[in-house]
Amino acid sequence: MRVLREIVRQKFSLTRAADVLLTSQPGVSKAIAELEGELGFAVFQRHGKRMLGLTQPGENVLKIVERILHEVDNLKRVGSDFAGEGTGKLSIATTHTQARYFLPRIVSEFRLKYPKVNLALLQGTPRQVGEWVAQGQADIGVATEALTLFDSLVTLPCYTWQHVVVAPKGHTLLKHKEDLTLKHLARYPIVTYESQFTGRGRIDMAFSGENIKPHIVLEAIDSDVIKTYVGLGLGIGIIAGVAFDAERDSPLEAIMAGHLFGTHTARLAVRRGVFLRDFTFTCLQMMAPKVDKQHLKNLVFGQI
Repeated sequence: MRVLREIVRQKFSLTRAADVLLTSQPGVSKAIAELEGELGFAVFQRHGKRMLGLTQPGENVLKIVERILHEVDNLKRVGSDFAGEGTGKLSIATTHTQARYFLPRIVSEFRLKYPKVNLALLQGTPRQVGEWVAQGQADIGVATEALTLFDSLVTLPCYTWQHVVVAPKGHTLLKHKEDLTLKHLARYPIVTYESQFTGRGRIDMAFSGENIKPHIVLEAIDSDVIKTYVGLGLGIGIIAGVAFDAERDSPLEAIMAGHLFGTHTARLAVRRGVFLRDFTFTCLQMMAPKVDKQHLKNLVFGQI
């Protein structure tokens, strides 16, 4: 069952699935042959030796396998919670901005409380974050976009934030701190996030809503990269407010831009039906102190 799941995760590459499972390609092929022999039908569509996808009954088998392995993982978590309190592994999937600016304090506090828990940070796009949690490759997801698109996830609000516009000290734009408009921004080259990241969709919608085409000269996933190029004079920057610190980023100044691009909500995500170990819940509470343990359990197990 694990071989089947991993082949699908690895886009039907037997070689990559074997690498992840720490086995050989012939071993993977043998496991699938035995599974199909037990079931009495083909699970995979093939062209020669290549696997192209799942057959129709194979799609149904995968759904059942996912549920079974999910419950097996739950059994392991229950056993670990009682047998090894305060030990184990916690994987957090997140975007670069969250990993760089929001999570450091949380991780430091968590490490002090649970020194024997191994923490792993997986960084990717918001959609990848959702996929990793939905597939069980991460325990917690943290992102602003995409998480609510996954039916298999329970999401909770974490904190709200706004964009800021950054420019080198002395820049002419800074005289508009009290009356900043999109037309003011459109006069200058702009450095900001790539389309999937950190509220970029809201930025595009705001300009489009006023029929203004901004001159975006550089897109990046990293707020530090954006600030670096703004400091070099490439243009003004639009970044998440959480990514700007007046003391640390002293060569630059920031103007609040929530009135232009709205308020955003960073969210936490866990997979429905998953058993949450105590240290997982503690981490969630560190990120969102208003999270109630029983309420979260009810949400995860569909009792609300």
